[in-house]
Amino acid sequence: MADAHAKNHDYHLVDPSPWPFVGALSGLVAATGMVMFMHDMGPWVLIVGMLGIFYTMISWWRDVINEAEHGGYHTPVVQLHLRYGMILFIASEVMFFVAWFWAYFDVALWPDAAAQYSRVEVTGGVWPPVGIETFDPWHLPLLNTLILLTSGTTVTWAHHALLQGDRNGVKWGLICTIALGVLFTMVQIFEYTHAEFAFSGHIYGATFFMATGFHGAHVLIGTIFLIVCLLRVYAGHFKPNHHFGFEAAAWYWHFVDVVWLFLFAAIYVWGAGTHEVY
Repeated sequence: MADAHAKNHDYHLVDPSPWPFVGALSGLVAATGMVMFMHDMGPWVLIVGMLGIFYTMISWWRDVINEAEHGGYHTPVVQLHLRYGMILFIASEVMFFVAWFWAYFDVALWPDAAAQYSRVEVTGGVWPPVGIETFDPWHLPLLNTLILLTSGTTVTWAHHALLQGDRNGVKWGLICTIALGVLFTMVQIFEYTHAEFAFSGHIYGATFFMATGFHGAHVLIGTIFLIVCLLRVYAGHFKPNHHFGFEAAAWYWHFVDVVWLFLFAAIYVWGAGTHEVY
């Protein structure tokens, strides 16, 4: 009887889990709470929904980690499919940022059309719009570019150290990457507080803060991802031939790097225009 139920394949048939249902229910509560919040009905339903989402994320990923590290369920075949899933997730994120770039270039390349079809003269027929003082791309934006590119090299250092079995190198590579990610976020916040334009009232501020702000959110998420990986390294997780969690974090971080290069080139450099900047 035992032989009849023995596993003779490389796939992982997961046990029944409550987290898809709990996550979906929490998402419904959060969406309802967001609508209520925007109608001045208080933030409490939204807070409950978000707490449910975070609890689901932590619990579900905890189960996945246990399956990988202690259950032995992540065979090479399963790891390959997890990589496919991460590739598709990053592809969906690329499409997400394409929407912001599309909005930005649509109004930047045809400012006359934006002024013609808007109810107000939002651009003055030029880009950047009349009255907008843009950032000098060769000061803080360039500094943040160097910070993020350096973090890409340190996470690669950590990855190569892991492949070579150098646990100390993995730790220091991750520590450096996390520190650089935090530094990037701090510089971004400092830059925002010194912006000469606001989010509302014109299309430039809306597109600028939506594109760079969502990238900043991804940097924050990636930093948390790497912190979890660092804690797992200290817990003795990851092996040279079995470390998809770390690999996924490194892929995500490199994606964040590449997106920033496009943001820097398109919005900060090209989008600064030819007028005087501060």
